[in-house]
Amino acid sequence: MFEPDADAMAATTLHRSPFEGHVAGAQASAAGHVGVRLRAETLPGVLLMATWPTATAALERALASGLSLLAKAPPGRTGQVIELAQGLLMRTGPHEFMLVSRSGVPTAADLRTHVPTQVGSVTDLGHARCRIRIEGDHCQATLSKLFALDLREASFPVGELRLSGHHHVPCTVFRRGADRFDIYVLSTYGYDQLATVLDAAREFGVSLELQGNPTA
Repeated sequence: MFEPDADAMAATTLHRSPFEGHVAGAQASAAGHVGVRLRAETLPGVLLMATWPTATAALERALASGLSLLAKAPPGRTGQVIELAQGLLMRTGPHEFMLVSRSGVPTAADLRTHVPTQVGSVTDLGHARCRIRIEGDHCQATLSKLFALDLREASFPVGELRLSGHHHVPCTVFRRGADRFDIYVLSTYGYDQLATVLDAAREFGVSLELQGNPTA
């Protein structure tokens, strides 16, 4: 009888970066400047918690308990984000939250002890989401080529997110600063999404850093 090799099986389960094939480095603009800095990375952990309209309040209470929010309540409307010890808790829909954790903890199993099936679902998306961080003097000009978003701070404040997309692929855009954004993309399309952002930034000069599993 054929006996599978344990080491070979372990190798096939290693996490492969969706950005594999891109090369880190910098390409200056015609004027010799680098106006956009990119960092592409996989994530330690991503959990999606969702429910239906009649159970939204119950899910909020369950998350407050499961994440030990103490004085903080879960984000109250779509687009709001709060920072926790575990990472970033984002309200990605009226009845939906996404946790980007710093270390992969809590796990889906951890949160399911607080979110029973009659309250909602907890889905592990750690394999299905990756992140492109973009910053620099020309990052807004780059993003304006791709997203139909009003990037003025009055409309898109620091610390909030917007649900958008480009080239028919959905993305979640989180504003970390005046000229600093995180783009959460589907891992399946991560390679091409990064290529598109690089192309949009090239006229301003662009640098690329590639990382594995960073903190949130």
